[in-house]
Amino acid sequence: MRARELALQDIEREVPSCARCPRLTAFLADLRTRHADYWNRPVPGFGDRDPWLVIVGLAPGMHGANRSGRPFFMDASGEWLYGELARRALWDGETLTGVYVLNAVKCVPPQNRPTSDEQERCRPWLARELEALAGARVVLALGRIAWLSVLRCWEARPLAQHPFAHGASLARAGRPTLLASYHPSRQNTNTRVLTRAMWRAIFTRAERLAGARRAPNTRSAGSRPPQFGVGPRRSRAE
Repeated sequence: MRARELALQDIEREVPSCARCPRLTAFLADLRTRHADYWNRPVPGFGDRDPWLVIVGLAPGMHGANRSGRPFFMDASGEWLYGELARRALWDGETLTGVYVLNAVKCVPPQNRPTSDEQERCRPWLARELEALAGARVVLALGRIAWLSVLRCWEARPLAQHPFAHGASLARAGRPTLLASYHPSRQNTNTRVLTRAMWRAIFTRAERLAGARRAPNTRSAGSRPPQFGVGPRRSRAE
């Protein structure tokens, strides 16, 4: 547990200074001139450092994670995510219990579309995170890019044998079970591609795949409120 926590501390400290992708680095520099009170840096993961569930999104939202410095915070997708976690007593508005949240791509991309090269350059961060979180029982990938990113980190080839679909899953020896969901973006939720019932069912399935819950952990350094950017907003459980 101590080695895992130290590994995540290192990643969380190193990610904000990453400048591997010239286009994204330039985009963030421009955003700092337009939104001086935003985080505007690569966004590290957040949560319980000994989780049973790891949630992988695509990339920071412009006015969500890029604003707050925390994955899924302060945008519509975050209201769905943290609202559902609150319903299940996994989030109290300040602390995540048994859950760690991160993104496959650490920087907000223009038009929410990271290039293939940017995904590849960012993948070593995800690989390190997944290795440090290897004790989790379930990894929930939100969207096709997150699904493929995890598969590539785990070298689950050929990828064509593991197509993305809402509710798809993959169990491999020595790995957490990988579970797929549509991303809770406005595009998906407003068009009812992803409904509230579908969303809740995915988390119920994740709990079943994980089996018996671990006892709640004491708060670790990774679960404290952020000391940067815009502070957390408690999501309403619906």
